[in-house]
Amino acid sequence: MILLRRILFYAACACCMSAQAQQQTALANNALHLSWINKNGQWHIKNVGVHGQQLPHTSGEYTLLYAKDKPGSTPVASYDKKSGFLEPQYRYIVPLWDAALQPVPMNTAGEAMYFYPSSVKKNNNGLTFIAENNKATITSSWRLDEKFRTDILVEISLQAKEDGYYSLATPTLATVPENELAWAGIPGYFQSNAVEKDFIKAYAYMQGIPDKPVIVRERTAATLSPFIQTKNNLTLAVVPAPGTGRDPWEDDTKTQGDWLLGLSLMNRKASLTPTLYHPVLGEKGSLLKKGDKVTFSFRYTLQQAGWYTVFKHAVNDIYHFNDFLALKKTRQSLTSRILSMHKYVVDNKTSLWNIENYKGIDIGAQAYLGGVYGSEKDAMKNSDYGAMWMLATITGDSVLQQTRLPYARNFKLQQQDNSPGFFHGAAAGQYYLTKSKRFTEEWGPYVEPIGVSYYMMMDIGNVLLFNPGDTVLKKELQSAADRLLAWMQPEGKWAVAYDHASQKEMFTEVEDLRPTFYGLVIAWKILKDKKYLDAAKRAADWYIQHATAKGRFLGVCGDARFAPDFATGQSAQALLDLYDITKERRYLQAAVSTAQLYTTSIYTHPVPSAKSKKVNGIQRQDWEISQAGLSFEHGGILGSANHRGPILLASHAGMFVRMFALTGDSLFLNMARAGALGRDAFVDSATSVASYYWDVMNKGAGPYPHHAWWQVGWITDYLLAEMEMRSAGKIQFPRGFITPKVGPHQTYGFAAGKVYGTSADLLLKDGLLKTDNPYLDYYCAINTQQGKLFLLLLNSDDDPLKCTLDIDYTKLLPGKTIKPVSCYRISKNGSKKTIDVTQSFREDITPYGLSVIEIDYELSAK
Repeated sequence: MILLRRILFYAACACCMSAQAQQQTALANNALHLSWINKNGQWHIKNVGVHGQQLPHTSGEYTLLYAKDKPGSTPVASYDKKSGFLEPQYRYIVPLWDAALQPVPMNTAGEAMYFYPSSVKKNNNGLTFIAENNKATITSSWRLDEKFRTDILVEISLQAKEDGYYSLATPTLATVPENELAWAGIPGYFQSNAVEKDFIKAYAYMQGIPDKPVIVRERTAATLSPFIQTKNNLTLAVVPAPGTGRDPWEDDTKTQGDWLLGLSLMNRKASLTPTLYHPVLGEKGSLLKKGDKVTFSFRYTLQQAGWYTVFKHAVNDIYHFNDFLALKKTRQSLTSRILSMHKYVVDNKTSLWNIENYKGIDIGAQAYLGGVYGSEKDAMKNSDYGAMWMLATITGDSVLQQTRLPYARNFKLQQQDNSPGFFHGAAAGQYYLTKSKRFTEEWGPYVEPIGVSYYMMMDIGNVLLFNPGDTVLKKELQSAADRLLAWMQPEGKWAVAYDHASQKEMFTEVEDLRPTFYGLVIAWKILKDKKYLDAAKRAADWYIQHATAKGRFLGVCGDARFAPDFATGQSAQALLDLYDITKERRYLQAAVSTAQLYTTSIYTHPVPSAKSKKVNGIQRQDWEISQAGLSFEHGGILGSANHRGPILLASHAGMFVRMFALTGDSLFLNMARAGALGRDAFVDSATSVASYYWDVMNKGAGPYPHHAWWQVGWITDYLLAEMEMRSAGKIQFPRGFITPKVGPHQTYGFAAGKVYGTSADLLLKDGLLKTDNPYLDYYCAINTQQGKLFLLLLNSDDDPLKCTLDIDYTKLLPGKTIKPVSCYRISKNGSKKTIDVTQSFREDITPYGLSVIEIDYELSAK
């Protein structure tokens, strides 16, 4: 009897334990713990924790979107009636805005079905859940990633029960109330610490998180990873398996417009939670017949860390961005491109150089064939004045010095408004129209304060570094500085623009979240009046508080109505320059934070491969035309990247190298190199000028011949930044001011630098050095008083470099005969080793290494 009672007791306990087991289930490792509980036959997520810290507001709800017919294209609401937005002349972005208001991106299309799984099965790898409704059967498998212990791998399969359009959303792991939000973002679209109720600010200008559950496309999502960071420093992200999103060039034509993956920071119920949709309702792959299946793979990552750590996990660990450089092959060195573009810019025909008479003065600039307000295809423009003066100086080219610089200087002087009154000292416009003989702005009759910083102060400031005795230009700089100072508001900000006729502020619905303050940094450096530095600091402090701290920026491209763009990267360098002056740490911290934010403007997908593709009749490997590593001109829903893809103008590369040297963060360095190196598929073989937009591939400068100057500028900045970083600061040349508009690259060559303690001037001569290896990049430096020539050699590859380098001493100093006396190889620590005096050096350089050769010479009579 006692034995029988014990048997019955243990049987009852077993039944009770079995019942309890059916009510809860879990996945756990030494980092994550994820549990579900059965509520009335439905499996809800009970707990989600990482290292013992719980993520509150758990859910586990699934969402399925269904439409019997293809969703329509009529905008669900009209937000363009708000004063000042969106004027009809913005013909490039009006269609994009209209498309972004359609039912699918506004997340109102179709029927939303919400449900929880009704059954669960445990297996060796994890858990399998099943849910069913009248439209589909949904099976999802969950398991913990063995390699990345804070990741949960999920695969959802849908089998349709009737014909129609279907879209699966990632389940809501947990939601984040607004008052618990610290930061959220979809790289390339949104980045902010708050939800913004002004829909235009958030959706169009990427200033704040939209308060609606909008779904954005992968084509301008630089990294496919919506993320949310809570105030208790937990960051939750969802990352699709590589290959889920569109391939911008799938086979032999552009497929940038395909929409395979939707990204959102909210679920359909408008609760904050990182969310993906695949397929996208009404798009490719979403139309299913009864019995058809579709599968969607992704991962959640939950870390006790800030957003940037989780973002880098998606970039490097999931999308393998740090492996991209191993695929790259180079056919032409960057130095060779500079030398070839030198020939391009001095050729009147290829560079479309024009001289026009304006008010009795001959002014020179290059033809601009893009869209300009009021033009009749008669616009002229100069771009990078710093690069113009730099190239003329380091090459000693008399053609540049005599036939370009004087007329470009005249253009700059005439570009300033010197009439008395409200606009005195400002720029009359970026462009000169030859038929109507007037200067104008790119996209309307207005004047921007940042235009004063750009076209008066950056350009003139850079020229004054080379010609400090130019009193006329210095007077113009002071007029511009005083105009900028007069327009600065007490708190340290500026208006976006002023109407040229009425002098009233324009674009008042947004703030000037751009590095306008940098003009005053230049004024201080050149004019040395403390009032400019004081004002620059006050303005930079306002900028840090309202732009960097909130992730809110404004762009500088008028044709996109100032959608955020490369000016964000420019802001990082502007803050870094202010730190160099003041040594006040808040500017350094803000510079690094802004640069981190700018990494989210660099494409990291699709994963580059060796897949063969056809591009304009030429066989290319996928990595050759990869968007990974490139930045966009402007992203979001209004940016040119929607149709054109990113740009090849990697102005940020040098700044990113400097950020790596400051922080040790390898993402900066890898992004710099991925953007700069191995881009031959976009370089015109005849001119060595790269295309601007990704989608035109290798068609050269096209309607933008002045872009060659920007390319000379950014390539030089990148190469010299690499030399400084690789030499641990032992090779260093003074940096000038940032170039206008396109990004943070800076000017060199106006003053001597240091090469392992020896003063030396930059030098670049066509034919001076010859090599058979395209991975060898170089610059030269010379001290003519001491008779020292330095060869500064870079291996721009991840494999060891072996090559022969020939030197032609007749090219060094025109009209003088050079006799080499002794040669040394300088090690990284500065020690010298004597090597043979020769005209042919055999170079062995480690991967991404540096080699420095010093040649001591004498001048001899011919």
